[in-house]
Amino acid sequence: MKSELAISVNNLSKVYKSSSDTDKLALDDISLTIKKGSIFGLLGPNGAGKSTFINILADLAKKTSGEIEVLNINHESNLIEAKKLMGIVPQELNIDPFFTPYELLEIQAGLYGIRKKDRKTMEILKMLALEDKAKAYARTLSGGMRRRLLIAKAMVHDPEILILDEPTAGVDVELRSNLWENIHKLNQNGKTIIITTHYLHEAEELCNEIAIINEGKLIAHDTTINIKSFLDKMTVIVDYYDNKFDLSGLNKLNLDIQIRDRQVQINYRPSEINFHVMLNAVNSSGSQIKDMKIIETKLEDVFLQLTQK
Repeated sequence: MKSELAISVNNLSKVYKSSSDTDKLALDDISLTIKKGSIFGLLGPNGAGKSTFINILADLAKKTSGEIEVLNINHESNLIEAKKLMGIVPQELNIDPFFTPYELLEIQAGLYGIRKKDRKTMEILKMLALEDKAKAYARTLSGGMRRRLLIAKAMVHDPEILILDEPTAGVDVELRSNLWENIHKLNQNGKTIIITTHYLHEAEELCNEIAIINEGKLIAHDTTINIKSFLDKMTVIVDYYDNKFDLSGLNKLNLDIQIRDRQVQINYRPSEINFHVMLNAVNSSGSQIKDMKIIETKLEDVFLQLTQK
């Protein structure tokens, strides 16, 4: 099982010491695993502990207690080797404006000790659609291009794990879609992707698994589908051509039904009532159906319920 894991975290805690009497507990005994080849979402409100978790992985903050393994390598006793396996993309656009993308990647590769003949600078720029900007000054790049350049910098040493801290923060819809495509492309090439994000629909679209942190505690960790099922609620809206529908079949199922002009809204729990049973009752209404919409649980609903508890 261990060989299938990209990152394993056991009982990780972080306490920030304070000059006052109250220390800040940023991470509280967190244990989780991240599978190789997955796109993993780390969610939580501001101050939840997401950045602290990333900073510990990047060795920008020291853990108070706990164990971390990166591809079966102990993060503490073999820190240099563990860090080589990860590429971390910060939220801040920390790019020197007086260098070109090509130069920035060459400098980054040099810092990792990669020999010139082994560097893949243009290949990486091409992968992220930046090859035509290779010789342009970084200060002339758009916000979305700079975001992609940060990803390119994190890839110069060909890490197995790519960690993106709020990668689409402040990026418009078109550029966000472009970044999503790049993330999927990297994942298809075998990279494990870890994303922190405030955009819940982004996590829902991208991630296979999700962990939710609140006030330093891990409050949920499961597949995206299973986390959405935490809210056992589904709504079906049926539009009819007339008001002559017979709801006796639905009434036998003890559903929450709301009737409007030529429309019936059905709220029910999938754990209690089979969808096909409910659908058969809808079809037995005796009136022709004009349209039907199914409204499933959104990740945002789950997130709000879990973090407000």
